[in-house]
Amino acid sequence: MVNLDYLKNLNDAQKEAVTHLDGPLLIVAGAGSGKTKVLTSRIAHIIAEQKAFPNQILSVTFTNKAAKEMQNRVSKILGAGATGLSWLGTFHSICAKLLRKHASAVNLNSNFTIIDTDDQIRLIKNICKAENIDIKQLAPRYVLAIIDRWKNKGQYPNEVTINQKDIYEKTILPVYKIYQQKLTDLNVCDFGDLILHTVKILEKNDDIREIYSRNFKYILVDEYQDTNYIQSRWLNLLAQKNKNLCCVGDDDQSIYSWRGAEIKNFLEFDQIYENTKVIRLEQNYRSSQNILSVASNLIANNQNRVGKTLTTNMEEGELVKLNCFKNGKDEAIGVSDEIEKKLKKKYSYNNMAILVRAIFQTREFEERFLKIGMPYRILGGTKFYERSEIKDCVAYLRLVHQEKDDLAFERIVNNPKRSIGDTTLKTVHEFAKKNNFSLEVSSIKMIEQNLIKPKTKIGLSFFLNSLNKWRNDLTGKNTGHVKLLQIILDESGYSAMLKNKKDVDNENRLENIKELLSAMKEFENLENFLEHVALATSVDQEWDGEKVNMMTMHGAKGLEFDVVFLPGWEEGLFPHQKSIEEKGQKGLEEERRLAYVGITRAKKRAIISFSMNRFYQGDWIDSMASRFIEELPEKHLEKNSFFDEETNEVEDFDFNQDFEIENEKKSPGWIRYQKRIK
Repeated sequence: MVNLDYLKNLNDAQKEAVTHLDGPLLIVAGAGSGKTKVLTSRIAHIIAEQKAFPNQILSVTFTNKAAKEMQNRVSKILGAGATGLSWLGTFHSICAKLLRKHASAVNLNSNFTIIDTDDQIRLIKNICKAENIDIKQLAPRYVLAIIDRWKNKGQYPNEVTINQKDIYEKTILPVYKIYQQKLTDLNVCDFGDLILHTVKILEKNDDIREIYSRNFKYILVDEYQDTNYIQSRWLNLLAQKNKNLCCVGDDDQSIYSWRGAEIKNFLEFDQIYENTKVIRLEQNYRSSQNILSVASNLIANNQNRVGKTLTTNMEEGELVKLNCFKNGKDEAIGVSDEIEKKLKKKYSYNNMAILVRAIFQTREFEERFLKIGMPYRILGGTKFYERSEIKDCVAYLRLVHQEKDDLAFERIVNNPKRSIGDTTLKTVHEFAKKNNFSLEVSSIKMIEQNLIKPKTKIGLSFFLNSLNKWRNDLTGKNTGHVKLLQIILDESGYSAMLKNKKDVDNENRLENIKELLSAMKEFENLENFLEHVALATSVDQEWDGEKVNMMTMHGAKGLEFDVVFLPGWEEGLFPHQKSIEEKGQKGLEEERRLAYVGITRAKKRAIISFSMNRFYQGDWIDSMASRFIEELPEKHLEKNSFFDEETNEVEDFDFNQDFEIENEKKSPGWIRYQKRIK
């Protein structure tokens, strides 16, 4: 049964976006403005007005979840009338459907297989081995990232122009050529191929392009600001005939340039498509006015944007809180106290979130929450002490501390690679079981008895000798546990492995290890630290009931919570120094868009905070409040007691960077704090 009331619940701008059916349309949909409602109502309206049959509508999303939600909403409006929306799905699913119909045009059979990341890595490893490329220095994941970047730019191997100064690209291009030929020979595609092949087919075959361009009377695209070159090109080819391309998105939420997204697709839409109608959805249905005012004032500092002003009919709400703390540990305490003493009476844990710029920042919050027994979850990531690089470091320390720790031995004996394979480990295990030895003792005995192959013997002997040396460092030389881990990471080759290996995730791993070193400083000795880790990881990970959410701001896109904490707003951390160094003004504007996304996740309460100094890699680092804080409107803020009541500014503090700090009470932040309270 058709529900013809779908237009009645729309505001004027939404209604215009739904009913404008002629020509290209750009819908600038602000955060919480009901874009999904508009998209689904538009599809329903096209069908209800008999402008097109369901199978003549192409509707594209970025996730299966979004596609399913759209299908369900249209079905609620049209009932059986929604049957036949066969072209509603993700970029990849729709392109796969098209490609199966025309696979022969790119030398594939229609029954081709789509391979996952694990299969891709396995194939790249085999190619690198055959081409004598050291995967210890050039990680397969990094190779795939570069290949994917080329595919997103619409380039087959013979179309790539490499940067001659980039030695990695020089190495990877021949791998790309072999890799792509292997995919064809095996009759398989990776995800990048699904769109790339389809675009090439449409570009080179006028008859095929004409069929689809004529059939798709209306094309709708969600989250258009996140599209890359190849996706935009695909849409352009399909929209050539009817020109009824409707793109919905928010340039202020374009935060995925590192994934290949090109904001210019959105900003230049009306230049690419003549007679474009631009409609702004500026009424927000999510956040209070104070939250919107703060977010809008912040994002207005960006130059490259379409521009809009968000408003709401909701209550003004509470002021956005801005808190300053003397250090990161106090920041974590402040957040937990706010939740425990004030917020949990009114809001559920599930409706609270802590959004960080970098994933290593969760550590101090996790430590605090574990200490007080407050349940939490990491969304889109792994808890700090469960991250592989952290478990590796802890395993090294455990084995130095206790030679009978077979689990730790097994984890790191060949990490980094020392030519100690599974076969050798199996043999060592059997020897240990037979003689009731630990794996370490068994390894020593087997070397003495020449039971280990010569190549393996070299790597295993190096490892065993290193363990003895590190134990002597700890007990004989009284080396501190923090320094000990630094020595282990250096002498084992683990640090070099992360620093030298081109891998897309290694930067985060290094940051996490640096954070681990800071965490260790809080404990008197190695034994106390290992006990802490054991207790932290033994806590029941499946608490019954609700949990506070922790995640990165990137991971929070598309989500909403009653209460949002935004800690760590400090220069170098947020905006992130690397982003500014690599991309300049463009990088700064994307960081500001990320801040905007973070703030607009909040429905009722937003709490921003920064610290005057942080304990980083065993040293106190003086912090400067993020430049974004200066861009927040004063009248919509509530500041804590650390701020000077007369100037509403945090006092600047100059100090000698070479000053050696022995404890917290000599830190720059503590000194500054004492000055303030006197």
